[in-house]
Amino acid sequence: MHRPRRRPPRKEDGEDAPAPPRPRTPPTPEEARETLFAYAFRALGARALTETELRAKLQRRSDDEALVAEVLDRVRELGYQDDAQVARAENARRGVGTHRVRQTLKRRGVEETLITDTLADRDPDQEAEDVKEILARRWPSFARKRDPAASAYAFLARRGYSGALIWPAIREQQAQVGLEPTEWPVDEE
Repeated sequence: MHRPRRRPPRKEDGEDAPAPPRPRTPPTPEEARETLFAYAFRALGARALTETELRAKLQRRSDDEALVAEVLDRVRELGYQDDAQVARAENARRGVGTHRVRQTLKRRGVEETLITDTLADRDPDQEAEDVKEILARRWPSFARKRDPAASAYAFLARRGYSGALIWPAIREQQAQVGLEPTEWPVDEE
């Protein structure tokens, strides 16, 4: 049962009327700096951000470019923000291929040289094993589709694996389950 709220009795004009709100004073430069630092630390505490991402977040909070640059420099100096660390973490993600890692790092604003260095550390044999593992785990759901090989290829390609890794793994999986491996186009990657 819902009971309506009682409204307080209306006060006559001038009778204990609430004081008008005081005008806000602009923050001092030190207060603005501290507020922006606190925001940067909260943002980095939620997720590892690249310099580009953190700069965009700080610029939405402050119009002062010098203050944004100062906060970025200090956060980097303290070791809370490091693009190389973000790139290594993205590269270490399991279940995604080289193309997806490259695309994600580009989208997040990492420099091309750092992306290239990060991807050079990637083990191609491990990536081939990952493709086979994912394919073996997901094959029952692909097998229910009209064209299991095409579904598997599309799934793995969306995850960023190259066709040079996908097609041999599909042929191997088809052979393991007793299907006749069909001829697939040779991928030139």
